Amino acid sequence: MSAGATMAMDELFREVILDHSRRPRNHGSLPTPTAHAEGMNPVCGDAIVLDLVVSNGGIDAIAFNGQGCSISQASTSMMTERVRGQSIDGARRVTAMFRAMMMEGADPDPELADLEALQGVARFPARVKCALLGWNVFEEGIRQATTKLQEVKQ
Repeated sequence: MSAGATMAMDELFREVILDHSRRPRNHGSLPTPTAHAEGMNPVCGDAIVLDLVVSNGGIDAIAFNGQGCSISQASTSMMTERVRGQSIDGARRVTAMFRAMMMEGADPDPELADLEALQGVARFPARVKCALLGWNVFEEGIRQATTKLQEVKQ
């Protein structure tokens, strides 16, 4: 890719992140969530509170509230868009791909879609925790929801 094309792509990715930071999707709370999870990065003060509605093995609804840097808020907003409507297994697969991209430098899978915009964050180890915060909270929410659904089946 030429230097000009790389710069244009970086600018596009920066705009995607800023857009999600300024206008987060699925922001708020859900009235009757299957799971409610919270997480915080004590180093920088970023915080995420996440509500999930899970049924029939899928994520029917997801919403979050939070405060913190643009990366944590944008990443969580983008994550909610990507996993809403997915099966739990599909959401876990996307989570694993995102984590591999951020922590191991894996090439972004096309299934990540706009989340590829966060790939550049991996160059800044201190900021990777910001990008992963919402995902960590999401994984906790999935654990809670699946445990709750298993208890209901028994």
